[in-house]
Amino acid sequence: MSDDIQTTRSKGSLKWLIIVIICSLLVFMLILNIYWSTEPGLFDVYETAKIKADRRNTHLVTGYVTTNTLIEICRTLLDKRGGYISNDILPPGVFMDNIPRWEFGVLVQVRDFSKTLRNDISRAQTQSVENQFLAKAEPQFNVDNGSWIFPAAENEYEEGIEALEKYLMQLTDDADANTQFFARADNLRDWLRTAANRLGSLSQRLSASVGQRRINTNLAGDAEAQQSTYEPAILDIKTPWVEIDDVFYEARGTCWALIHLLRAIEVDFADVLKKKNATRSVQQIIRELEATQRNVWSPMVLNGSDFGFFANYSLVMSSYISRANSGIIDLRDLLSQG
Repeated sequence: MSDDIQTTRSKGSLKWLIIVIICSLLVFMLILNIYWSTEPGLFDVYETAKIKADRRNTHLVTGYVTTNTLIEICRTLLDKRGGYISNDILPPGVFMDNIPRWEFGVLVQVRDFSKTLRNDISRAQTQSVENQFLAKAEPQFNVDNGSWIFPAAENEYEEGIEALEKYLMQLTDDADANTQFFARADNLRDWLRTAANRLGSLSQRLSASVGQRRINTNLAGDAEAQQSTYEPAILDIKTPWVEIDDVFYEARGTCWALIHLLRAIEVDFADVLKKKNATRSVQQIIRELEATQRNVWSPMVLNGSDFGFFANYSLVMSSYISRANSGIIDLRDLLSQG
C-alpha cells in the first residue's frame, strides 16, 4: 500500500513539475516577446557618419552621410533587439507580427533607395557605367524577407551591407574618380517620387481601416486611357480587420527609415536645397514623419470608427503620412523649378 502511495505521489510531483516548467517557458516567451517588440529609436545621421569617418581617418565627402545612413538603417534592421525576426521559425518570433511588419516597412525603403543610388545618384548619365558594388548590393536587399534558409534573408542583407561599405570607402578615395555620388536636383526628385508613392499607398490603406466608398478616378484626366479589366464607378475599400495592425506597423517602419534618409539628404543635398529655398520644406516633412514615431500606449492598435467613442490609430497615422506626402509632392515641384 505504501509503495502505491509513493508511486502516486511521484506521479503527482512529476505532473506538477511539468506544469511549472511549461508555465515558466510561457512566461519567459511572453517577456521575450515584449522585449523584442520594442522598436529602435532614432539616431543622429551626421554624428554617426562623422564618428565612422574619424575612426577610418577619412573625410565627409558628398554622399558619405547618406550612404552611411543607409548602411546604419540596414544594420539596425539586423542588430536590433531580437535581431531580424521576419523569417523566424521558432517561438517567440514565429508568433510575432507587428515587428516583422515594421521590418518590412524599413526594408522597402532600403530597397527603394539602394535602387535609386545604383541607377541614378551614382551615375552621371544614363549611359555611364554603374558602380560594381552598388550593382552587388541592390539585388541582395530584394531577397524574400521571409526566407530562412537557402538563402537566409539576413545573410543576403549582410552581403548587401558589405557591398555598400565598399562603395562608401571608394567615395573617399581621391584617386578613384569613377566612384561618385551626384547630389543633383533631378536625382533627388526621382527618389522623392518613389517615396511619395509609398506614402500615398500607406495612407490609403490606413484610412481604409473604417471602410470607405470611393469614386473610381483611375482613368481620370485622359479621355483615351484604358485599363486591363473592368472596375465599377464606385469602389468599396476596406482594410481587413486582421491586417489593420500589420499596415500600422509597416507604416511606422517606413516612416522611421524615411526620417533618417531625409535627414541625410538635408546634409548631402544642402546646396541644392538652399538654391531651391527648399530646406525648410524638408524639415517640415521630417517633423510630420517624426510624429508617427510617438509611443503607442495601448497594448493593441485601436480601431474605433472615424468619429466614434474610441480612438482610431490608423486614421491618426494616415493624417501624419498624408501631410508628409503632400510636403514631398510640393518639394518635388520646388526642385523642378529653375
